[in-house]
Amino acid sequence: MPSDMMFYFMLFAYILLLLFVSVLFKRRMQTLEDFFLASRNLPAFLVFLSLAASWLGATSILVSMDEAYRQGVSSFWVMGMPAILTVLVFAFFLARHIRHLPIVTLPDLVEMRYGRTVRHLSSVLIVWYMILLTSSQMVAVGSFLREFLGTSYVLGLLIGTSIVLIYSIFGGFFSVVVTDGFQFFLIIVGAASIFFLMSSASSFKDIPFLAAELGKEGYFQFFFDIKRNFLICLSFTMAWIISPIVWQRIQAARTEKKAQQGLYAAAGTFFLYYVCIVFLGMLSLSMFPSGVHEGPILSAVMLLKPGTIASGIIFVAVMAAVMSTMDTAINTGAMSLTRDIYQEIFHSGKKDNIVSVSRWATFIVGACAFLVATKFQSILIMLGLSSEIMAEGLFIPGIAMIFLKKKYPMAGILSLVLGGGYAIFGFFCQARIIPINWPEWPFSVPYGLGLSMVGFVAGIVVEKIRKETSTNL
Repeated sequence: MPSDMMFYFMLFAYILLLLFVSVLFKRRMQTLEDFFLASRNLPAFLVFLSLAASWLGATSILVSMDEAYRQGVSSFWVMGMPAILTVLVFAFFLARHIRHLPIVTLPDLVEMRYGRTVRHLSSVLIVWYMILLTSSQMVAVGSFLREFLGTSYVLGLLIGTSIVLIYSIFGGFFSVVVTDGFQFFLIIVGAASIFFLMSSASSFKDIPFLAAELGKEGYFQFFFDIKRNFLICLSFTMAWIISPIVWQRIQAARTEKKAQQGLYAAAGTFFLYYVCIVFLGMLSLSMFPSGVHEGPILSAVMLLKPGTIASGIIFVAVMAAVMSTMDTAINTGAMSLTRDIYQEIFHSGKKDNIVSVSRWATFIVGACAFLVATKFQSILIMLGLSSEIMAEGLFIPGIAMIFLKKKYPMAGILSLVLGGGYAIFGFFCQARIIPINWPEWPFSVPYGLGLSMVGFVAGIVVEKIRKETSTNL
């Protein structure tokens, strides 16, 4: 079978299966919790499968392999370390508290601790983050389909976006969870196929000599370029801890114990997966010994043996990795758009049409992300800038609100405005919309976090002074 026909066949079969799942679960969508939280009835294995699949997106395979090819062992800090740290923090410290909170979405808790104004600001920030996260995956699918199917970049975007929107709109979160489980299986099979394909074509014993010839002195040093790698790890970990993606799955779990079991399983899986991806990225150096390669290194590996079953499996696995993150980001962004923006504006809206509104919200988030993806085409930078906005804008007030017992509106406003404002301004500077020299991500992260902390502490002091003044009067 010609190589392009192999890719078309695998993609068509994959699409049919996803659409079947969306139709299968369409009738189960009756309420907001049905659509976005799967009726709060997920067992541990579905929590694990959905979380793992949603995490192992385009950056996990494409970017992680490229980083390992470029910098070696220390690339584990870029995606592997923050993924493991995030789920362990949730499992050990946050899952129990989140399960006992009387909330549906993250902004519900924001309002309880900081008031409605901060709730509205955080809702906009969350929807914006999810749009950018979705866009980063769309960029991957557009570039990937362009290279392997010969489509234009925009047509590749349209194909990938349409597939995800169809099953997400009709099947809701339960459809996302079930398809994520299937996609996780494809990702693992694909990773194994990559391993056997590369092992047969290269040898790891040549890597030390090639790295030395290319001047890669820190190729086997875990702490090489630690300043950059630590800041990237810090930025991603903080953003993912406060991102609604994991919160949504914890709340959708059947019990607190089921949520924790799913998180522990995800942590172990992430460790093994990223160790494997780093190994494969380093192994690529023996296949492409120049040390410089344009485009994803995985694409070059696949094109070494086009038309084979292995390359077809890897092709679908990469598509599954991209779409499993894309559908999660779209669904979570739509949940915030529906629950935290639409229902806040239209208080008297009919409850019986909330599923229809949720479907429209899903479409809107996907459409906005599509428009962004037509303008920007860097996966890692987009993911980094979006995570910076969440880390600097919401991490400090977000973690504090889990444990606060009283309202501190000024603390939330100042922290969100200073930290989030700094991150958004930096985003426009790096996009060259504002022509000002600005610290680039990830080196800008400490400044934004510092401003957020200053704003939070100042807000606490202001609130205490205000209360003492009111008491004295």
